[in-house]
Formats: sequence, C-alpha cells, structure tokens
Amino acid sequence: MERAMLGVSLRDQIRNVEICRRTRVTDIAQRVAKLKWQWAGHIVRRKDGRWGPKVLEWQPRTGKRSVGRPPTRWTDDIKRVAGSRWIQAAQNRGTWNSLQKTYVQQWTSIG
Repeated sequence: MERAMLGVSLRDQIRNVEICRRTRVTDIAQRVAKLKWQWAGHIVRRKDGRWGPKVLEWQPRTGKRSVGRPPTRWTDDIKRVAGSRWIQAAQNRGTWNSLQKTYVQQWTSIG
C-alpha cells in the first residue's frame, strides 16, 4: 500500500509498522505461514482413507536422500517447530494450535 494513497508523507516519519496497524493490513508472509500450518494439521488428521497423510509418512526404499544438499521438503520447517513426531502432535488440536504462533514467527523470520 502506498503512503501517498493514505495521505502520509515520508516527512511525517510514521513507521510502516504503524501504518499497517492503522490500516489493519496483515503481513502476507504471516498469513501464508498460518495457512500452511493449518493445512498440514488438517491433512494429517484425515481419517477417510485419502492418500494425503500416507504421502507425508512415505519413506523411499533406500531411506536416503540424494548426495549433497538435498532440496528442502514441504515438512522440514514444520518438523523444526513440532519435532519429528509432528504428525502425532497434530492429532491434538490444542497442542497443534499452541505451536502455530512459534511456527509463524520462525517462518517469517527465515523468509
């Protein structure tokens, strides 16, 4: 959002954080992180036999990833917050929701 549209000049020395607070604009990175966390919990709690949860638990036959620095997986940053047993943690909505704020803060600070 441009400052000119809000009638605010750089000379006013109002911080972007304050402008965001006044306009109630949410940080898109925080929104994306929150939605990813919620989606991950939703997927692993499914009990209807779809393949989503099974794919998340799948391990290749060799159990190894390629040589060098392998690309990050969709769940790597989730595991950093919730641990390697994150799928079990997600079964308890209270536990899962309490970890969400930590995840959002870490995800947005990493970029």
